[in-house]
Amino acid sequence: MTAEQKNTPTVRVRTRFAPSPTGFIHLGNIRSALYPWAFARATGGDFILRIEDTDVERSTQAAVDVILESMHWLGMDPDEGPFYQMQRMERYKEVLAQLQAAGHVYPCYTSVAELDALRERQMLAKEKPRYDGTWRPEDGKTLPPVPAGVQPVLRFKNPQGGVVAWDDKVKGRIEIRNDELDDLVIARPDGTPTYNFCVVVDDIDMQITHVIRGDDHVNNTPRQINIFNALGQEPPVYAHLPTVLNELGEKMSKRNGAKPVTQYRDEGYLPDAMVNYLARLGWSHGDDEIFSREQFLQWFNLDHLGRSAAQFDEAKLRWVNAQHLKAMADEALAALVAPLLEKRGIGAAELADGRLPRICALFKDRCDTTVALADWALVFYGDAVAPAQEDREKHVTAAIVPALDALADALQDCAWDKASIAGALKEVLAAQGLKMPQLAMPVRVLAAGTPHTPSVDAVLELLGREKVTARLRNR
Repeated sequence: MTAEQKNTPTVRVRTRFAPSPTGFIHLGNIRSALYPWAFARATGGDFILRIEDTDVERSTQAAVDVILESMHWLGMDPDEGPFYQMQRMERYKEVLAQLQAAGHVYPCYTSVAELDALRERQMLAKEKPRYDGTWRPEDGKTLPPVPAGVQPVLRFKNPQGGVVAWDDKVKGRIEIRNDELDDLVIARPDGTPTYNFCVVVDDIDMQITHVIRGDDHVNNTPRQINIFNALGQEPPVYAHLPTVLNELGEKMSKRNGAKPVTQYRDEGYLPDAMVNYLARLGWSHGDDEIFSREQFLQWFNLDHLGRSAAQFDEAKLRWVNAQHLKAMADEALAALVAPLLEKRGIGAAELADGRLPRICALFKDRCDTTVALADWALVFYGDAVAPAQEDREKHVTAAIVPALDALADALQDCAWDKASIAGALKEVLAAQGLKMPQLAMPVRVLAAGTPHTPSVDAVLELLGREKVTARLRNR
């Protein structure tokens, strides 16, 4: 049996990502999308995007747009969707009526004030707060008189006795006693269905086989399984992922300073590097740290998901990004850097001179983002550089000025290639009685704005004769 056959279930895998558009999507959220996407891709299945927008007051189109934009940037486009829960209300009400007709749902007239008072009594008695079943119909039970003018909620008649159990692909066997679960409200007084019910209907209709989501949903799972059972449907396989913590060890969230996923794009991170880094926040393939998207999808399965919370580390992310940057083809890298330069005022015609891939090749080992690479490239396309005063005072001294003038004269007439530029440098050094660092450092400062660059002849060759001679003389 091949690794691919072993990794491919007999039933076609269908996974989903179901975010709520109540705030921007951050790395903790997108990590929860990455694994179901990867599992669907690794097994030849389908990945579905569902927007859970029933929180009408807090849901926004702007948040939906950022979700779609982030997923597209990361190359995680869904096979189906996005589907919006608010557009499926009629379907939910249809299934609700089926449950009601089958005796799995009943109206509850207990007011919010009565529930609050009940909760307070239970907490004073050191009991777990829960609905007490006042309106639950039972054989031989007399229900209270229906209060006039009160619109009831609908509650799901949770089974009594026994356990709800599932084999979680991350947490192992989980069993919850039904007696621990009260009767869940599945429709509000206005008839609007609630989250746990909508999720089950969606997962049934969309034929979801595997639910891979954050472990903050573990407490919802037994309730959802009981609704699946009431509807005569087999629950999906569950895998509850540990939380992603921020650098302070807190749960990653907007409130705790998490950035939108799109901000990492704007800061110059590569999609494949982000996928690589996020994949390791809860999954591993031996000791492999750096891998391609193709390798990740070849290796990924649910058997190597971690059980412990993963902590985000921006320094590690930058390192991973730097490794991908170094490995990237120069032409592909130039295609990412060019738009950044255009935003800084460099015209497309100037960028068409063919130098940019060579500039990327020269500097990519020194950069950890495309933005940092664009900073270097700007030196080659801008009209001037602005060295730090400290560097200028340290390196561009009166004693070196004659050598700088002599070099400018030599470069004015020599052939413009690395070998000829290196030859001109050596001739000036010999004539002036200098060593390479004495001349190369001030040349770098004036030509590139910094004393720290790759090989000086390579930098000068890419800058071009006109820029080099002008900058050497403009002290």
